[in-house]
Amino acid sequence: MTRRNFIKRLFARMAGAAMIGTIPACTSTGKGKEAMTASDQFYTPLNGRSMQAMAAGRLHHGEERFRNPFAPADHRKGLGRFLKWKLFSENRFKPYYEKEPTIEVMVDWNRVRAHRGLSVTFINHSSVMIQDEDRYFLLDPVFNGLMWFIQDYSPLAFDPLLDMPAPDCILVTHGHYDHLDVDSLALFDKQTPVVTPLGYKDIFSDLKMNHRRQLDWFDKVEIDGREITLLPCNHWTMRNPVIGPNTSLWGSFLLKTRSGFTIYISGDTAYFDGYREIGSLFDIDLAIFSLGAYEPRWFMGPSHINPAETVTAFREMGAKRLMVIHWGTFRLGDEPVHFPPRDMRAAMEAVGMGNRLLDIRHGQTFFV
Repeated sequence: MTRRNFIKRLFARMAGAAMIGTIPACTSTGKGKEAMTASDQFYTPLNGRSMQAMAAGRLHHGEERFRNPFAPADHRKGLGRFLKWKLFSENRFKPYYEKEPTIEVMVDWNRVRAHRGLSVTFINHSSVMIQDEDRYFLLDPVFNGLMWFIQDYSPLAFDPLLDMPAPDCILVTHGHYDHLDVDSLALFDKQTPVVTPLGYKDIFSDLKMNHRRQLDWFDKVEIDGREITLLPCNHWTMRNPVIGPNTSLWGSFLLKTRSGFTIYISGDTAYFDGYREIGSLFDIDLAIFSLGAYEPRWFMGPSHINPAETVTAFREMGAKRLMVIHWGTFRLGDEPVHFPPRDMRAAMEAVGMGNRLLDIRHGQTFFV
């Protein structure tokens, strides 16, 4: 490869990495390093502050962009750290890449339709279908792969439009391309209700999906008798590296179902110390955490939670069961695509909580 082609490909990968959330945002900063300790290196501690009060005071609203009040100051060093990661860091996981499985995703949608209670189907990456009695809620649909240089290890073996139940509501956690995919969204009826964080107006206007509710942190909306709340998380978002990060908001979702089950959906997040407050506000039956792209820690820690931190967050919020997604489809970090569920199992068993982890793989459904 010539030097010119190498540079072109490198910058294409840098832009792609930024848009899918593996380069930390350049302007998404919280307090300075003086507020941090060695163990807090990936977040700025709340130090007794209430996230509800912070949200009410709009501390996450900047003049032209949203701010991540939980992010450490060194979160801004995204570009240089990316180059260090890709060009100069040893990847201890490379020997395992040849064993990464490619598995076509099949879902028994007839069984899902026949179920009369609540079910949760892990489709691929962060795409999840939640069935609540006679209504279907679809999370972050990405059905067409990502960019040319990213392999899809869990391609769909079914037609989302013909085989899958039509969603009654679509939830989008944030704007990174591996969560907000316009080609996937374009498959669905334009009148389908969509719930997103603030922003993204141009995207959904272009899609002519105007039946949309935009939420700020701790805002609530009711859809067909189900209550959806947007909660804070330690992340960021970007669609265009030229425009830059955080022109729209990001968040986690809390879904209170009519069947009586309460589901927390983390979205992409680094660890932070807000989970106790979330647990004090909601009695969570199932916590669905995005677990993937967490290695190497020195680079991924400010954007993505790892298994040990997921255990901590799960225990702090007091949820009853845990499910992990955001793995097995795209290798966005150093760890092989099949490592996250293995690492998560080991982390839960290490604290005697292995029976609280749902072993749900792509195409499988948890029936309540």
